[in-house]
Amino acid sequence: MKSAVENLSPTRAKLTVEVPFEELKPSLDAAYKKIAQQINVPGFRRGKVPAAVIDRQVGRGVVLDEAVNQVVPAKYIEAMQSAGLEPLAQPEIEVTRLEDNDILVFTAEVDVKPQFDLPDYEGVEAQVEDVEVTDADVEEQVEALRERFGTLVDVDRAAAEGDFVTIDLRAAQDGETVEGGEVSGMSYKVGRGGMLDGLDEALVGMSADEEKTFDSQLVGGDLVGQDVEVTVKVTGVQEQQLPELDDEFAQMASEFDTVEELTADVRERLGRGKRLEQAAAARDAVLEALLEKVSIPLPDDLVTDELNARRQNIEQQLVFAGLTMEKYLEDEGQTTEEFEADLDRRVRDAITAQFLLDAIAKKEELGVDQNDLSQHMVMRAQQSGQDPQEFANHMFEHNHIPDLVQEILRGKALAQVVETAVVKDASGDVVDLKNLRPDGSVGEPAAAPEAEEQDAETDDSAEEPKEDDKA
Repeated sequence: MKSAVENLSPTRAKLTVEVPFEELKPSLDAAYKKIAQQINVPGFRRGKVPAAVIDRQVGRGVVLDEAVNQVVPAKYIEAMQSAGLEPLAQPEIEVTRLEDNDILVFTAEVDVKPQFDLPDYEGVEAQVEDVEVTDADVEEQVEALRERFGTLVDVDRAAAEGDFVTIDLRAAQDGETVEGGEVSGMSYKVGRGGMLDGLDEALVGMSADEEKTFDSQLVGGDLVGQDVEVTVKVTGVQEQQLPELDDEFAQMASEFDTVEELTADVRERLGRGKRLEQAAAARDAVLEALLEKVSIPLPDDLVTDELNARRQNIEQQLVFAGLTMEKYLEDEGQTTEEFEADLDRRVRDAITAQFLLDAIAKKEELGVDQNDLSQHMVMRAQQSGQDPQEFANHMFEHNHIPDLVQEILRGKALAQVVETAVVKDASGDVVDLKNLRPDGSVGEPAAAPEAEEQDAETDDSAEEPKEDDKA
């Protein structure tokens, strides 16, 4: 077999493959056997029909077509491997020449992984924000803990921000209640927001048995975004009374004896959480810095397909949230053009990162074992809220395991880059990522193997009895 490659673009190649007829013989023999099992010829048992009889009965052309259909995929893969090309999609194959007992020639056009120079990825520099736990952060968490142990007490006064009210709501258009636009006996915290525009403003100053009407827009359902007239009636007002922040509360709400200990623990937990957030930001910042070092041509079809998939996913999420795209863009303060430009940038960065990390994983000869795959599938199942075994079965049944393996390899490649990166916070201090534990705490640096051996030798020598002891 001979093959030649024509680069139509940096991401698309055309292979021309010539297959001598003798290399079709195994496929021809298999084609005759297959057809012999499918036809009935008087005087011959099924499957024992001679090739010459098959040629007369069904035609030599049918046999050749069957053989070509078998041999072309294998020869295509062989030609791609010989040329060192990695396909990104199914090829467009065309048989351009087929001469019986002479030669088979076909072409294959396909999007391929682009070739690029791998940048130096050791010691990448990146910057992240400082880890800062403010007194306000701690106070907010402690206040939330007090609210968990708070009690609601009926009050005979007008509602104020922070109070809990029991309300009846009715949304109407042209005097008719909209479908799903009526609710009774709902508890609502004044000032919480996120329900109906104008509701909090209307509730402040209302007392039990008072009613008020205001204009708003629906935030869900088939009439999302449409103007409605909302009538709210307060049937009760309650004030939340919080426990005193003292040692007695600390003992009731936690395992600590004093408020100081409780507050210190809250501050420590907040710090661990912020360190994990910082580590995630560092990972993103390192990847972003790495992407700035490389320019990779991207296949147009791959970009278009990914854009369409992400756009469709966003639209589905908006439907589930009861929002229109117009409302979403308004809330985000984006125009349609800005949204599309941002989506295009994110898609191109994501695809570029995949190519880049694939190349790093290949260069570093990273691998994936069964434990890696199992842990990754459990994590993915948890993220999607699925049973791990059902998720694994689905992945195997639909042949998604190679995609999962590629995800793991990319994760390992990025982890290796991050491990050698120099990440500093806004204050100029180096961020310790190597010794960061899963709970957000920072452990002691791991001892080098040589140091461990020396320590062991020191311990052994220390245990050797002295000459006086031997005596």
